Amino acid sequence: MIKQFLGRLPKKPSKSGDKDPIGRPSPSVSHPPLGPRTADRTSNSSSQPPVISSSGLSYGSGMHVGNANSRVNMNGDSASSAFVSLPSFKDVPNSEKQSLFIKKLNLCCTQFDFTDPTKNIKEKEIKRQNLVELVDYIGSASGKFSEASMQEITKMVSANLFRTLSTPPRENKVDGFDLDEEEPVMDPAWSHLQIVYELFLRFIQSPETDAKLAKRYIDHSFVLRLLDLFDSEDPREREYLKMILHRVYGKFMVHRPYIRKAINNIFYQFIYETEKHNGIAELLEILGSIINGFALPLKEEHKLFLVRALIPLHKPKGISMYHQQLSYCITQFVEKDCKLADTVIRGLLKYWPITNSSKEVMFLGELEEILEATQPAEFQKCMVPLFRQIARCLNSSHFQVAERALFLWNNDHIESLIKQNSRVILPIIFPALERNTNGHWNQAVQSLTLNVRKLFSDHDAGLFTECLRKYEEEKAKEKEVKLKQEATWKRLEEIASAKATSGTAVLVSRPLPRQSSAV
Repeated sequence: MIKQFLGRLPKKPSKSGDKDPIGRPSPSVSHPPLGPRTADRTSNSSSQPPVISSSGLSYGSGMHVGNANSRVNMNGDSASSAFVSLPSFKDVPNSEKQSLFIKKLNLCCTQFDFTDPTKNIKEKEIKRQNLVELVDYIGSASGKFSEASMQEITKMVSANLFRTLSTPPRENKVDGFDLDEEEPVMDPAWSHLQIVYELFLRFIQSPETDAKLAKRYIDHSFVLRLLDLFDSEDPREREYLKMILHRVYGKFMVHRPYIRKAINNIFYQFIYETEKHNGIAELLEILGSIINGFALPLKEEHKLFLVRALIPLHKPKGISMYHQQLSYCITQFVEKDCKLADTVIRGLLKYWPITNSSKEVMFLGELEEILEATQPAEFQKCMVPLFRQIARCLNSSHFQVAERALFLWNNDHIESLIKQNSRVILPIIFPALERNTNGHWNQAVQSLTLNVRKLFSDHDAGLFTECLRKYEEEKAKEKEVKLKQEATWKRLEEIASAKATSGTAVLVSRPLPRQSSAV
């Protein structure tokens, strides 16, 4: 009975670190679940399926050995006794290099506290030197990487990169553009992280990496954790992530739909929930290259991505952080399929800013790029609501908005589209042109407006004269209505003053004329 009872108790881990000679976990050693962290450490058995939480912080895979919580943290005096240096690759024969490669990868799984530069200085330098050697070894590999090597590489990369990103407190900003003025936060561990990123980038790029084998370890769970890191505050890290994800997308065709869907989800959360993410520009830059490679005709999935994710990205206040990349992606779609121009322009009008002049200037710049790729048939579908909005921009009190709207006529293709449809467009914008000519405070806007007026006058003098006549008639009607209103109010005042002392109700013999809202 006593032996049976003792046999059920968990055995104490051996002092050797529970690893075989090449550094992989020993299957003969079991660990009792002491808490959440320990449970994470034991979640890597080959029978366990990937676990992907909605927050992207849980990580586990049937083929992965390491994750963010399985890293070895070393602080204080314990590091000196447990962390030992390994010989250089040039100091061992070729037959032992593979074994040394595995040992160095396992050594580099060890983590240090970089917030305190005085801790573990010697051990940090040993790890850095080993990482540099590993980078050179992978870059000069002359044979296919074995499955064991791939497993250890992904384990080491996971241990070093996959971590909880710390976000420093920021003041609440009324305007999203204030983000431009904030200094980016630099990760204190970058001296090591950079080498790990470089190592993984070379591994992905290497012709010696067999994608069919590597996809067992660089799986959906791994890709999801990689995407989580795009929210890093450090721009250097996001730049490396952009290059790596781009090459993962190119090398692992099986992951392409999953990567697109995962990026979609990041955009949805950013647009409709948080409006906070540091890596939107980098993700859009990757997508710009992906969209450029889409085959024709475009799949329905890709069109839905445009409508549900890319166009709504015009909504957030911080659009200035990624507008250039977003505009490129949108234009790529229109160039791929000209029939999408109407959908894109109407989507742009839906999210057109009302009080944010800087954002309005960006929208006008993007609109010019879209119109440049728009064909006449698609232009005619959306020109009425489009030029109603442009007319409002022409009369903007912010001179940069009015000026940018007038610059549209400097584009030969857009000018040609407008001239072909001048009988529809000129009556819409003519009142705005006349108001600018007669009363805009900015001299440059007035001068540009006169140039646009002359273009219309030279193109179709009869239409221009007819629009001018209608405009003058409308102004005369407005003046007449205004005079009648003033006369009515004067009559009311006279009646009210005459009956002020009598206390009787004031009656008006005829109803007040209603002012027309049409301008």
